[in-house]
Amino acid sequence: MQFNKLEPTPASVLKVFPARPGEFNPLEIGDYKIWPPVVLAPMAGITNAPFRRICRRFGDGLFISEMITARLFLEGDKRTLQLAGFAPDESPRSIQLYGVDPDTLGRAVRKIVSEDLADHIDLNFGCPVRKITRKGGGAAIPPRQKLFAKLIRSAVKHAGALPVTVKFRMGIDDQRLSYLSAGTIAESEGAAAVTLHARTAAQLYSGKARWEAIAELKQQVRRIPVLGNGDIWHASQALEMMRQTRCDGVVIGRGCLGRPWLFRDLACLFEGLTLPPPPTLKETLQIMNEHARSLCRWMPESGAIKTFRKHARWYVQGYPGEAYLTPLLQGIECFDDLLKIVASVKDDQFLPKEALFQPRGKQSAIQKVSLPHNYEQSLLDDRPPGAAAEAVSSGG
Repeated sequence: MQFNKLEPTPASVLKVFPARPGEFNPLEIGDYKIWPPVVLAPMAGITNAPFRRICRRFGDGLFISEMITARLFLEGDKRTLQLAGFAPDESPRSIQLYGVDPDTLGRAVRKIVSEDLADHIDLNFGCPVRKITRKGGGAAIPPRQKLFAKLIRSAVKHAGALPVTVKFRMGIDDQRLSYLSAGTIAESEGAAAVTLHARTAAQLYSGKARWEAIAELKQQVRRIPVLGNGDIWHASQALEMMRQTRCDGVVIGRGCLGRPWLFRDLACLFEGLTLPPPPTLKETLQIMNEHARSLCRWMPESGAIKTFRKHARWYVQGYPGEAYLTPLLQGIECFDDLLKIVASVKDDQFLPKEALFQPRGKQSAIQKVSLPHNYEQSLLDDRPPGAAAEAVSSGG
């Protein structure tokens, strides 16, 4: 398929143009109006309650939980139930759910509704992990249009008044694109919005997100909001994506890793305000401390610190002191270790402009997507794949 190329402007020539009055509208998800039209993408091992809290402190938006699997949720898995929990001040409570069987997915949605566990449900059909796609799950589901439709139909039916949104990738690979049919099906089955991660499953997180696909989906799906996801490292790129593609909102993934203040910058630009300077190193270290302390309160300290090490690396990435601090931060064993390292930093540093656009988080090469041996023959089959297609722990 040929595209009119739409790519993020290189950082070296990017100019920041705040929103003009009335240029953008709130994102409408069911009865909720989200302003600015910004969504925190679910990320495994990342978007737990402490991380959502630190992001929300900087700016408003829709903040989605880590993914939970329908099967483990119904079984009462302890970790899954923890991931499905929200702080009292979180609103709307937004949860991402993954399932491959319409009945199981429907029962999980019904449980969420009956126990008042969330205000919004996002369905994940974009997982490119081999152990899932080779069993027919994740990103392998949207091309199976009948099954894909049944899954969304079941979730929407049991959700009642709760809005259900759907996230997917462009397709399996460039020869098997499915995002246009996926958007049309989601819209016809009652989804409240769709999100396109503008990469194929074969791309994983490599290469450039193809914003032109978001634009094409927006032209096709007209009755519900279309959200764009991919390669937003700086707040200006969010406005650029919306201007280029006419999408209704942006989904922020890896761009906020180590940069929760990205949500402050997004709020400023959408309000037509000038961007404030990025935090200095000392200010960033204080934000980092706050995040780590919150994580230690949410889970046992040993596990919290192990989890936090990757965040610590992202927080200092790009600062001139990165080479000195990173190995120290990777060796922390407890919260006091972190406090000692932070206290040892005497000189403050500014974040270079070019560092604002540095990729963080998952990096990967193109893969050959693993699929069931009879996958092509099953495209018209509405039967769900086996339980192994859901054999992924909650959180991704």
